[in-house]
Order: sequence, then C-alpha cells, then structure tokens
Amino acid sequence: MLNPSSLAFLKRLLDTPAPSGFEGPAARVWREEASTFAERVTTDVVGNSIAEINPGGSPTIMLDGHIDEIGLIVQYIDDDGFIYPSPIGGWDPQVLVGQRIRFLGKSGDVLGVVGKKPIHLMKATDRDAASKMTDLWVDIGASNRAEAEGRISVGDPAVIDSKTIDFPNNRIISRSIDDRIGAFTVLEALRRYAQNPGSARVVAAATTQEEIAWHGGGAIVCTHCINPQMAIVVDVTFATDHPNIEKKEIGDHRIGGGPVLSRGSLLSPAVFDLLRGTADRTGIKYSIHAAGRDTSTNADAIHISREGVATGLVSIPNRYMHSPNELVSLDDVDKTATLLADVCREVNAKTDFKAR
Repeated sequence: MLNPSSLAFLKRLLDTPAPSGFEGPAARVWREEASTFAERVTTDVVGNSIAEINPGGSPTIMLDGHIDEIGLIVQYIDDDGFIYPSPIGGWDPQVLVGQRIRFLGKSGDVLGVVGKKPIHLMKATDRDAASKMTDLWVDIGASNRAEAEGRISVGDPAVIDSKTIDFPNNRIISRSIDDRIGAFTVLEALRRYAQNPGSARVVAAATTQEEIAWHGGGAIVCTHCINPQMAIVVDVTFATDHPNIEKKEIGDHRIGGGPVLSRGSLLSPAVFDLLRGTADRTGIKYSIHAAGRDTSTNADAIHISREGVATGLVSIPNRYMHSPNELVSLDDVDKTATLLADVCREVNAKTDFKAR
C-alpha cells in the first residue's frame, strides 16, 4: 500500500496546475520529493525533471511519466472583459460548460467561470447541438478590457479549478490523472528500487508537453539526455468497466484490475516478456492491451531515440479521461510501482534487448 507520505505527495502533485508547456509548478513539486531520496536530481531546458538511483550502474533504464495535463490558454479579451480561450490538448468542449477555471496570471491566480448562452435563449435547432469551443467564454468578473488585462494577459494558461477527492474502495478523483499519476508512479517505483537496488542505473523522468507534442515533446529530449538501453513508459489507458464501452474494440481493463501491459507494434517483445514474467512470478494481477499501430504515448518517440531503445508500456486504467473528474484505483498505482521496481532489479549487463 502507498504510505501516508507518498499519498500526501500524490495529492499535492495532482492539485498543482501545470498544463502542457507550463509544467514548472508541478515539476518543482516532483523534484522536491525526488530530492528526499534520489542520488541525483536535475532538470533540462524543456522542463523535464530527472531523478536517478545507482548512477554508476549498468544498463540504464528510463522510467517515463509525463507530468503535463490538458488546459486552456487565453486567446482574446474583448471590450467587456470576457476571455476567449483556446485549448491546450484534447478537450471535449461539453465538459467545460459551467466549469470554474483557474488562470495562472502574471500577478497570481485568477478565477473565472465558463459561460454559454442559456438554453432558454437558444433556438430549438441549437438546443441539441454539441457546444464548440468557440461558443464558450470565461467570465472573470471584469467590467472591461482594461480591468481584465490588469489581471491576466493573452497567453496565460489555465486549468479546471478543482481539488483531488478520495472515493470509496481506495479510488481517487482528479482533473490531472492523465498523466500526473504516471509521473508519480515512476518516482514511487524509483523510491522502492532505491530500498533494494539491483545492478542497473535507473532514471525516473517526469516529462513535458506530451498532450500537445506529436513530435515527441519532452520525452524525446529526455531520452537523448539519459541514453537508456531500456525504457518503460507509464501512462493511463481507458478503463472499460463502465457503461457504453465496447470491450471488443478496446479490451477488458478494469479499475482495480492491476496494470495494463501493452504488447505489439513498436513495443519491445523483450521488455514485454520481462514485465509479464515478473508479474506472473510475483502474483501481480494485470491485463494485456494489444497495440497494432502506435500507442499515442511517449513510447512512440522514445523507442526510436538515438540507435533505438527497447521500450515497454504499462498503463493504469482510468475512467472519464480528459475530464475534470478522472478516476483511478490506488491499488493499481501501488501494484504498478511494485512491478516496475521488481523489473528493474531483474535487468543486468547480460540482459539481451535485441529482437531475435
């Protein structure tokens, strides 16, 4: 089980606003925690945070979890002081309607509410239509443009204004599970590895810009810096144990069902075998996800970095992805951290990562 100190860190990390490109506040929280036990903690020009155990060990294993979340950015301020945002990352505009928003303004945080024309004033033909981002605005209580610009400016980022809450059955709700939970899990795995290290150098990385970077974002920069022989990416995947989900298309991945191990396409069969074999030997329950093409995670960039990196993908089942109320099981998080630490101990200089 996660100890109280780790849980307190997790909630602090989840509640810190840090959308893609503006990850600094959450990254500082992550590095502060890493500094309590890691042998080396650094950052780089794109904001990645790096912590390592056994710096002189071999081979090098990279554990990646992206620390950014989806958000909004100020695009325009009108004469009446209303804010028109653009998305940072992939939003369903329906979930924004009526939400409270927290802008990271130049002189401090600014709260706002998302506005939309009331249903009473809509034409009948518009009432059933899905809201578009351009139909929405944010009201920060300003009377005019000058007052609004005194508090925020074009280019300021924002997130949903919400706090992490505990749910029954050892579950939590947060707006930033994707993928702050991955950044937490790789650091928790590093902490557990440090308690009984193997021969490998293990580097946990909280990487940036995944939600907006089809070019590889912070992960590809970080991989070049670390130069690992093996990498394990930790992200979230769609839980399929709620209504209106087709398991035949996505697979059967349940909250509380343990980590999801991805197999296929660009993922290393050697790393998958290590993950599955370790889980079987230690009694960790898991499910398998078949990846026929790319994975839409940092694994897509990491595996082709430099001369190639043997890459695995482990995911945590997540309900209500890209919404203000993402849900995961802390049991799944705990099992994933344990699995990663155990796998890292299995790797040594004789481990063969080549596909044969």
